[in-house]
Amino acid sequence: MTIDSPATAGRPSLRAAVLGGAGFLGSHLTAALLDRGATVRVFDRPNADLKALTGIAQHTDRWSFVPGDFVNEADQQRVVNGIDVVYHVLSTTIPATSNANPAYDVASNLVSTVNLLAACVASGVQRVVFVSSGGTVYGKPQELPIPETHGTTPWCSYGIVKVAIEHYLRLFHHLHGLRYTIARLSNPYGPHQRLEGAQGAASVLLARAHSGRPIEIWGDGSVVRDFVFVEDAVEGILAAATRGGDAGVFNIGSGVGTSLNELVEAILRVADREVTVDHHPGRPFDVPVNVLDVSHAREALDWQPTTSLENGLRRTWQWLDERDVAAGAEGR
Repeated sequence: MTIDSPATAGRPSLRAAVLGGAGFLGSHLTAALLDRGATVRVFDRPNADLKALTGIAQHTDRWSFVPGDFVNEADQQRVVNGIDVVYHVLSTTIPATSNANPAYDVASNLVSTVNLLAACVASGVQRVVFVSSGGTVYGKPQELPIPETHGTTPWCSYGIVKVAIEHYLRLFHHLHGLRYTIARLSNPYGPHQRLEGAQGAASVLLARAHSGRPIEIWGDGSVVRDFVFVEDAVEGILAAATRGGDAGVFNIGSGVGTSLNELVEAILRVADREVTVDHHPGRPFDVPVNVLDVSHAREALDWQPTTSLENGLRRTWQWLDERDVAAGAEGR
């Protein structure tokens, strides 16, 4: 059973569950799985906005939406029953808020994921693909770019919980033979990302320029991040899931460092208009630089990102244009 190509006649398609499948990354992952012939069960909050999934209408016979609460063990069991591969891209917190209530972060993400792994073992799930955080698990880098062998000393609860989940995946592999893949993702951006929040700098800043609002920068703009276009990220996650062995850990990013000041310059070139830039005090959980070494993924998975930052921003800008046109049509 494979997800590298569409299912063939007489051969069952992969049965996948995408936890957080209505969100930014999850919706792109769901679409890519469907394009490869998989049957997909999308799990998300009952009140989740499903607009990001409207583009997969042609696959209505191979995907379903299963609403539920991630902290509810019965809901977890319901979504993994009869599933081959579980893609875990769900989180109840973000780096900017996780330190405000670490106990909630641990209870809703770590404990819930441990319960999920138990449900996967009970249901005979073949593999769990966990999207971890290459942007937070390493902490302040001791070498650049950061390889998977780098130490993990996160500066925020979000990253600490991601590292703990990685360890529990190893434990369940050791105890129960549950295969897993860990994709340490950098900073994804692109269409369908939330545009009003504290996560997703590239898309958020681009959207502010698109709507004529000031761009807001935390600190002096010297912070360096690794921005990867969402379609490249999804291809990397899928490659890791299918070619990464029984227990693999892979950095998935662009491998290129871009400062916030350089990001703003790229946005201004794409926008081709005057945009105000406002600076705010830096945030204590932001490490000065984070750039992932993606050579392991390139060599082991035959994967590498193909979308430059400026091209990715232009494609996201086009999506913003199309979104505005669609909103205008609905309002008439």
